[in-house]
Amino acid sequence: MSLRDLIVVSFVLLSLPASFRVPYTGLLMFTWLAYMRAQDLCWGFARQARLSYVVAATMVAGFFVNELGRVRFTVWDVRTLCMVAMAMLLGLSLIDARQFDQYVQDRYAEYLKIVLIALFVAGQITTRNRMHLMVWTIAISLGFYGFKNGLWAIATGGRQILRGPGGMLEDNNDFALALTMNVPFLLFLAKLETRKFVKRGLQAATALTAITVFCTYSRGAFLAICGVFGIFILRSRYKLVALGFAALGAVLFLLFAPAALMERYGMIAGYEGDRSAEGRLVAWGVAIQMALDNPILGVGFRNFRANFTDYFGAPVGMLIEVHSSWFQIWAETGTTTLLVFLTMLFTSFRTLRKLMRIGRQHEGGEWIADYAVMLEASLVGYCIGATFLNRAHFDLMYHVVALVTALNVLTYQWVALPEHDRVVEGDDIADRPPLEVAGRAHHRGFRRPGQKRQRRQRCFRPQVDG
Repeated sequence: MSLRDLIVVSFVLLSLPASFRVPYTGLLMFTWLAYMRAQDLCWGFARQARLSYVVAATMVAGFFVNELGRVRFTVWDVRTLCMVAMAMLLGLSLIDARQFDQYVQDRYAEYLKIVLIALFVAGQITTRNRMHLMVWTIAISLGFYGFKNGLWAIATGGRQILRGPGGMLEDNNDFALALTMNVPFLLFLAKLETRKFVKRGLQAATALTAITVFCTYSRGAFLAICGVFGIFILRSRYKLVALGFAALGAVLFLLFAPAALMERYGMIAGYEGDRSAEGRLVAWGVAIQMALDNPILGVGFRNFRANFTDYFGAPVGMLIEVHSSWFQIWAETGTTTLLVFLTMLFTSFRTLRKLMRIGRQHEGGEWIADYAVMLEASLVGYCIGATFLNRAHFDLMYHVVALVTALNVLTYQWVALPEHDRVVEGDDIADRPPLEVAGRAHHRGFRRPGQKRQRRQRCFRPQVDG
């Protein structure tokens, strides 16, 4: 038993009473364990302990004991309904699946946990302070690895990073995708931060995270992070300045990137002779044929490998993954599931565009537009990276979609307040009178036992479905 194990386990166990009393505290702890993976930094029993499950069970139990009846478990809109629909469709796809072993069962249970946590996030983010704390938790957890591995990459002259810390981040491609999606969080916090030391630290973490992504040698992640920076340039008020920094970064990359990295990225333009790229094209063709032959429920969740040789007609070899989230969903779980998945993402982008307009049209609403740009850039990074990775069930993407739903509710709460009573920087929506959301009392507005029903406020009826 090492000292590091004792520290991590003790920290988690000491947080359990607070997680039970205030489930949002447990949600922050769960997020920290999921993305910083402190247990993977240990070498003893903590590495194998299911600490995140303990925290999740505690916070859910705390919700039913302390908050049931006055706080909603989630906010029901088109995105959260899509999550539930996908969970059901993935389960139905296993009815006639060729492979339904322990591996598939564990992956499906893992997906159900992802959806459950995402739904809980949408319900628990009830104030701006809670949103900000969640963003900090995600940014610092993933930023730790971006900072550390970036320094290592510089010290080793750009040597390839072969794997991440563990869990969903173990594969170097998944690790790069998560760090890419975290770059907007770091940039957002750096923009808001007024303390120079913290601001410079966040900017350094952003630069080192980009270096880490490059040194995973993941071409999909390289395109994704370019898309993320492109979104920030497009949404920036100072586009020329942003373009200047982007050009400087490109020049530094060309000057100092190792030859092996440049050769790897040079294959993006031409795939001929690249076994990995050609293998992707073969896998995509097989996935399309699977989907056309099984359009309703697909071949079964996590059953692409089990059915590959039937379509390829040769030993599987290295062609055992579909290497695309879109084709993965289509082939494994059918056309309906793909449409539900695309609906979830499309409505997220549409809602964020709407929130940007609202934030810019109202005085003091810059925070809304800033959050919307951050979430949009993160989802753009996911969509580009997911085109080349089979990460349709990526934890962080569902987390970000849940934050879109939460931001939508917070925005309409803020807009409904009189101008002289709107939340200012440093204030908290929780200190304001409860508002109604789509005809239902929002969170703190639920009736307590014995409390009389209050007359509905007809002046505020925000749209939370799109």
